[in-house]
Amino acid sequence: MMKWLWLSILVLILDQLSKIWIDSNMSLYQSIPMFPGFSITYAHNYGAAFSFLSDAGGWQRWFFAVLAGSISIGIIVWIKRLKSEEILSAISLSLILGGAIGNLIDRVIYGYVIDFLDVYYQAWHWPVFNIADSAITVGVAFMFYESFTNKELEN
Repeated sequence: MMKWLWLSILVLILDQLSKIWIDSNMSLYQSIPMFPGFSITYAHNYGAAFSFLSDAGGWQRWFFAVLAGSISIGIIVWIKRLKSEEILSAISLSLILGGAIGNLIDRVIYGYVIDFLDVYYQAWHWPVFNIADSAITVGVAFMFYESFTNKELEN
């Protein structure tokens, strides 16, 4: 099922190009309203999801980098072992892999992850995220969907 790795590469390219554009064309914390409920807002995330451990003193950079690298290797092995009919699993894992590597590159190069997608309602803001985070979220959602719809699990 390695043929689905093109999806990981696509996610990685879109993620990195968008982050390069944001970093080159916006100031940190600059926000550009796109439409009600959505802005492009440049932010740095030194932690994990939802800025978890962002103020931990710096060790988290390498901890999350090693964790993402290890998980990425595990996902590649998992994808290699999939059967040809496990297409949704291959797509899910490929999306997660592309996102994990996209954020890993940021952590290693910058020491933080570049985020810029800002979803909000009135004064409430979801934590700012990026294309890699979106791919990981969609990949995990597909995995959950598959786990609840897979008829083989019922037998």
